[in-house]
Amino acid sequence: MEEVVGKLWHRLITRAAGGHHPKAAVRLKDVERVTSVFFRALGGDPGLRVAAATADTHGARRKLLQRIAGSDERIARGRMDIATLRLPPEIDAFPEPALNRDLYLWLAALAASHAAGDDEDAEPSPNAGVLSQLAADPADTECRLNQQAALRALRRWPGLTPRYRRLVEAALAQRPSPERLPPPEAARERSLRQALQDPGSVTQLPPVPAGTPPAMPVLLWLSAFTGAQGSDSASTSGGGAAEGGNSKPGERDTAREAHRVERVETPQDKHGLLMIFRAESLLSVAEFIKVKRSSDDDPDDNAADAAANLDRLALSRDEERIASKIRFDLDLPSAAEDDAVLGAGIPLPEWDYRKGLLREDYVRLTELQPSPEDPRAAPGPLPEHLRRTARHLHRQFAALQPGRRWLKAQTDGSELDLDAVVRAATDRATGHHPSDQLYLSLEKRERDLACLALADLSLSTDAWISSEARVIDVIRDSLLLFGEALSATGDRFALCGFSSVRRGNVRFHRLKDFSQRFDDRVRGRVMAIKPGYYTRLGAAIRHATSLLDAQAAARRILLILSDGKPNDLDLYDGRYGIEDTRVAVVEARRRGIVPFCVTIDREGAGYLPHLFGPSGFAVIRKPDELPARLPMFYAQLTR
Repeated sequence: MEEVVGKLWHRLITRAAGGHHPKAAVRLKDVERVTSVFFRALGGDPGLRVAAATADTHGARRKLLQRIAGSDERIARGRMDIATLRLPPEIDAFPEPALNRDLYLWLAALAASHAAGDDEDAEPSPNAGVLSQLAADPADTECRLNQQAALRALRRWPGLTPRYRRLVEAALAQRPSPERLPPPEAARERSLRQALQDPGSVTQLPPVPAGTPPAMPVLLWLSAFTGAQGSDSASTSGGGAAEGGNSKPGERDTAREAHRVERVETPQDKHGLLMIFRAESLLSVAEFIKVKRSSDDDPDDNAADAAANLDRLALSRDEERIASKIRFDLDLPSAAEDDAVLGAGIPLPEWDYRKGLLREDYVRLTELQPSPEDPRAAPGPLPEHLRRTARHLHRQFAALQPGRRWLKAQTDGSELDLDAVVRAATDRATGHHPSDQLYLSLEKRERDLACLALADLSLSTDAWISSEARVIDVIRDSLLLFGEALSATGDRFALCGFSSVRRGNVRFHRLKDFSQRFDDRVRGRVMAIKPGYYTRLGAAIRHATSLLDAQAAARRILLILSDGKPNDLDLYDGRYGIEDTRVAVVEARRRGIVPFCVTIDREGAGYLPHLFGPSGFAVIRKPDELPARLPMFYAQLTR
């Protein structure tokens, strides 16, 4: 009974406290794609990804009912760092869903406006000189930067003005009234209201006495334009994590969550008889979690849920020494058990977007081929479950093979062209000079194409997509059917795979070369592929580009099969890997090669347009359809 009454009381007091409109709420996941496109269309950095922001404690003055209900203590605000544009996971501040949706779009426009910088050819605003003064107070800096961004956005895109005015009117109605605040806070609130209504008119916020609570956060502003706690930078400080070989589609996407991270000193153990604590904290989550456990390597299944409930995540290094420990890593197999190495390591460059330079000979790539002694690589026929589909594809692709045709009026040929002979005889009889093009020539046309299929063989392909098949099984079947289809057209093609373990060991598997026939030996090599390590996609694309560049063909296609983002154990993660891959794709296009990516990653639409362009990729929602659809993508690319 007490529990029921407590729930009713909480629901009643929270509703009475106000400030939220659940029925008009708009979630980020529902407008994420539209917001991303809108941000990039306005000139925002295409390398930034849109993700959810955390709810942080603001410390502003709250109403009495809000304090009783314990609501509105934390708020999620938009912010932008070097790798991510983070927006509130849900907006329910306004009573109309359209206004909440417009707030997402305005925050994206504000971020794009700040990223664009001041236009050299734009008119200077009347307050430009005033706004250029730097403020020492973080609140003043935030106010100044947001006014600059708002001025620039409204000047560059006048169509946003009506939407901005509606948002300002709705936001002012939600803010505390200056008449009900103490004089110093009232002056600061009036300045914030003026900055919203007339961006650029406020030079500096009025000073307030020490100990005064901060002002209510402005929903139409970004809390910080740059941050050091980007998800990508945080992930690289402690080394990369292994690709989830055990992960399955539909699991929780922790990459979309963010935390305020701070580094602290390791708490010193106190051996005393007196324990000072709050009794209500016994069943709560501790704020210190030993992330780098030197004595316990077993993962905590509830660590992600526990971390999501923390306002701040404190990280520290524990240098505790123990007698012995065992460390497990994705070690490379021994030479006796590994694939056969085809040659010495190949040095390749890599793009470092942070420094803006191409590091020459930074990556080492090794070409491999399944060992002939491996029983899985033994020559064999096409598997029984693929034969029916292969016959169907063979009939379809055989129609693409060009036929022969007769060319008329040739100077040389195997047969006489009767029409040309009659015309020459007529010209001779009438006194005209007859033509010597009197023969028919049989022309055999050929498709001048070369294609290299590059498959991602990273550890994530060991994930199960159904109770019967893994991702690697689908990739294996796709390569087999792709080879059967292209054998019917007579096109030159090669089959390769790749994985990596840091920059010093990129493993490139040569399954079929352009000069080889697609026979039982090649099928055996394809059947022998297995999940490897990580995904250094940029290096694999560069080497595949060099192989295609050696082919004298009018049209050269690089077909990439992948199941996720580029990543590796070192810094090759997040935006670093994406930017390097993008530069590799641009280099391939400059050489006349057409890259096209086919992925089963459901989140691929968020980063693949930046890598391959809007028409350079395809996302397969059902992975088991990949084997049959891959040849069709090739047919569309070669029309």
